[in-house]
Amino acid sequence: MFWSLLIGSLVQPLPATPLHTRIDQLVAQGQTAPAAPRSTDEEFLRRVTLDLNGTIPSVEEIRKFTSDTSTDKRTKAIDRLLASPNYARRMAQHWDVLLMERRKDAKVPRAAWEEYLKGVFAANRPFDEWVREMLAADGVDAKTRPAAKFLLDRDLEPHLATKDLGRIFLGRNLQCCQCHDHPHIESPKQAEYYGLYAYLSRAYLHPNAKAATAVIAEKADGEVTFVSVFDKAMKQGMTNPKLPNAKPVAEPKPEKGKEYISGTGKDVRLVPAFSRRALLPEAVANAGNNAFVRTSVNRLWAMMMGRGIVHPLDADHADNPPSHPELLELLGKEFAAHKFNVKWLLREIALSDAYQRSSVVPESLESVPEDRYLVANLKPLSPEQLAQAVGDATGKPANVAAFRAAFAGQPGEPEDGRTTTLNQTLFLKHGAVIRDGFTLPKTGNLADRLSKLKDDAVAEELFLAVLSRKPSESERADVLAMLKEAKDRPSICGELVWALIASGEFRFNH
Repeated sequence: MFWSLLIGSLVQPLPATPLHTRIDQLVAQGQTAPAAPRSTDEEFLRRVTLDLNGTIPSVEEIRKFTSDTSTDKRTKAIDRLLASPNYARRMAQHWDVLLMERRKDAKVPRAAWEEYLKGVFAANRPFDEWVREMLAADGVDAKTRPAAKFLLDRDLEPHLATKDLGRIFLGRNLQCCQCHDHPHIESPKQAEYYGLYAYLSRAYLHPNAKAATAVIAEKADGEVTFVSVFDKAMKQGMTNPKLPNAKPVAEPKPEKGKEYISGTGKDVRLVPAFSRRALLPEAVANAGNNAFVRTSVNRLWAMMMGRGIVHPLDADHADNPPSHPELLELLGKEFAAHKFNVKWLLREIALSDAYQRSSVVPESLESVPEDRYLVANLKPLSPEQLAQAVGDATGKPANVAAFRAAFAGQPGEPEDGRTTTLNQTLFLKHGAVIRDGFTLPKTGNLADRLSKLKDDAVAEELFLAVLSRKPSESERADVLAMLKEAKDRPSICGELVWALIASGEFRFNH
């Protein structure tokens, strides 16, 4: 009996090593120098709250977290943030910008689109599932019309949709390939562009692209041909729908007179018996499409880490290899195995030592290569994060539209927030939105609250509220000096709030 129990215990499978541990093992393989130490509790809590909830922690949350002596408090904080309603809002804002790239709302109202995205992330729907839903929706059913925004608000212009599908979901910038093979790298090829284009080339908006209530229709015929602009004498290419490294779709020939299930006519929305577009969602968003899986995890990794394993994010090709190829492969494999569970993957990334490193550069490093993850990369706050953080720091809700107007990128272009303009500087340092809306003392706001505290308590409350950390001794002394010289204490407190909000430290997640 004893031996059978002993042998039975020996053959039991060992618990799987957590993904965050394997992440750190693979990141360490690429280390070229000593890494930064672990972030302080204050640094970690600010970073993870911004990443997962889109804002900064409150003073009460910081004090409670830093005074907690339990060894698993960071894990608990991550789980709390992922369970918060603010998580769905943050993810909806992030993916709205990623998917729609600040385009004007044309056929799907913003409120409906944002509610759709919030619902997706609140329910933690599998990533591949809702991407398929988004690519499949035709706008006819009012319940699913918000999901069709990706195609509807691009007017279903097939070339534009093809390029954006390639960039956003497959990590392939196909811009050049509409006209010719890429001139500088081995792939992608022009045939790859038109294989993807063929899924959409027959689709159009009914009754027309300008109608606000337009829906997606599709013709039953129309072949895709192409020729390079560099060599118009070359043999013309032709392709059926086809993704990279996949076989072309075999298209059945419809019976004459039965090409459409909708009927035909001038005012009829055409629905073909065989739909090329209907094949697109499953072709793109599935575990067997390695490009989709790699690009999905790469974008989620970049959201948390400030840089993609493949970078730029839409340049996944042989001439631009991943910084950590085994890590990218592992993340993709595990994401698919866990049924594209976004919360699970973000949690594992947040639990890793690589994510929790300090952003303070060690003295031993002369330079910091961003692709090694030796130090936490700085991430500029998005307009939405900045607005929410300013409002939460000062105690007054912010008008997100005003921050978008000042800090958002150009419509239709990818946004990383790393380019600072003079207008943005003026907005923070001298603009009336910040100056009058958030820093002037008003009943219940931060400046008013500070003005009622004792001198020696002001600096700590101020720095915790705005920068999520306690002040240094020199910073504390500077605040005390200003308060002692102040003739108008509330106004000076407002000036102090203004100075920290306008600082570079506040503008970045670090």
